[in-house]
Amino acid sequence: MHQFISYIKFLLKSSNQHGAHSPFVYNLITKCFYDKSEYAEYKILKAYRSNLLQNPETIKITDFGSGSKVFTTDERSIKAIAKTSGTSLKISELLFRIVRYFQPNTILELGTNLGIGTHAMALANPKSQITTIEGCAEILKVAHQHLLEPELSNINTVQGDFRSVIENLNKDTWDLIFFDGHHSQDATLTYFEKLLPKAHNNSIFIFDDIYWSKGMTEAWENIKNHPQVTVTVDTFNWGLVFFRKEQFKEHFKIRV
Repeated sequence: MHQFISYIKFLLKSSNQHGAHSPFVYNLITKCFYDKSEYAEYKILKAYRSNLLQNPETIKITDFGSGSKVFTTDERSIKAIAKTSGTSLKISELLFRIVRYFQPNTILELGTNLGIGTHAMALANPKSQITTIEGCAEILKVAHQHLLEPELSNINTVQGDFRSVIENLNKDTWDLIFFDGHHSQDATLTYFEKLLPKAHNNSIFIFDDIYWSKGMTEAWENIKNHPQVTVTVDTFNWGLVFFRKEQFKEHFKIRV
């Protein structure tokens, strides 16, 4: 019910590029969000996801996050995971465009899942160095098998608890961080605070499922109001955070 009501409110308050007076956000919308180009990589993204959707293999999930709203057992088929909790084709294409647009050199992903999003980011900028963390060893094993391609050699997969892995990462700054796991208020705010010192002026933080629950939405509001955050873009599925000191503090709701 929270997601439904939040979506109605989003539709009433959101806009397109005509509601963005910031040149930075206007260009992001028109040149990235609404880019209608048929990239050759889209076929590769579709094939990757289709392969997972046809895989009947069953694995045992260890869930370190907020649990599933669909599954009632920890025994799940790969195709069911891809269908219900894997990144959709539309969203993976958007993630591809975002990474292609900003060309981040260093990317951190919290929540590999089956690697659909990881795959999209790697294709978008083959020169980037991607570190992706997954708590469940079995699901990471599946992702790792699919991500083992010569053109995807820029991916480093790490299995473990987000909190402990983050503390041991030897990286001063990250250009892009994708928060795509452990959808709870406390965990989201904890990871945000821990990784905030790793952000620079042009860093991008992307938070998945900001309307997953009331707690996640409250976490999103707290993040928006943080003094180091200058610009946010709410697409309903995602919340994008920017730290550009040259920008006035503004919040946008954009239909994608």
